[in-house]
Amino acid sequence: MKPIKIFAGSSHRELAQNVCRLLDVPLSQSTTISFSNENLLVKIDEDVRGCDTYVIQTSSAPLHTHMMELYILCDTLRAYGARSVCAVVPYFPYIRSDKQDKPGVAIIARLSAHLLETSGATSVLLLDLHSPQAQGFFRVPAHVLTARHILVDYLRGLDLSDAVLVSPDAGEVKDLEPFTEILNLPMAVIDKRRYDDTETPHHGGIVGDVSDKTAILIDDEIASAGTMCSASEFLMSHGARRVWALCTHPVFSGTAVERLAIAPIERLIVTDSVPVPESKRMDKLTVLSVAPILAKAIRENT
Repeated sequence: MKPIKIFAGSSHRELAQNVCRLLDVPLSQSTTISFSNENLLVKIDEDVRGCDTYVIQTSSAPLHTHMMELYILCDTLRAYGARSVCAVVPYFPYIRSDKQDKPGVAIIARLSAHLLETSGATSVLLLDLHSPQAQGFFRVPAHVLTARHILVDYLRGLDLSDAVLVSPDAGEVKDLEPFTEILNLPMAVIDKRRYDDTETPHHGGIVGDVSDKTAILIDDEIASAGTMCSASEFLMSHGARRVWALCTHPVFSGTAVERLAIAPIERLIVTDSVPVPESKRMDKLTVLSVAPILAKAIRENT
């Protein structure tokens, strides 16, 4: 592997340190200062001339501060002579804003992709995009990785003799199908309908059999947890023996943690694509690391 330098923004330094340990390289030094007017100063504290560099920064709260820090890091690395700058963004911001579904709205996922390119990123590493077509928004090489295999490996260590994989709505079937192929398990799909973001999801029915089975809900992310919690209640009301849930991106926004804590979900399996602080952890939660996936991609890209 050619010599590389890996930098980390403020959003998830633990993940960056774990990636560096797996690659046996030190985490490169930079300094970020936030002023009282919320402006940022970012300083690269070592020589990067002619180097292939990586910046690991996920989108987590405070989102816009972390994204601005990412843009400044990329710009500074290019300005000071880095040969290449790869932005490693495990959870990409505004990924749900991938289309003009209402008059007068912007496609902000495309804007976010263009901002990364403008800031100096020469390539991008992403993980489990909610909208796979968003890969096409990038005008620099964008490689989309998946956490599917670490989730599958964890499931294989459990008793799946009575398991059925469940999509919480028709739109998430795309995420479910690879799991069914790898694990050779039956699948079911919930008919979920919601007409605006403030409305509680309405479930019209279910395609597939969950009666007396371990129903495993699969989604790419859990944000407010409304979908997962209502789906788990729906599955129990339709005879499921137990409900497990898993996702790549545990955003856990708003009152998600409180809702998940009381939901009839026996196991909740997520990754650390975004940081999960102790205040958001619960006994039913298992957090798997995506550091090996990112490290492998960086090694193969170098």
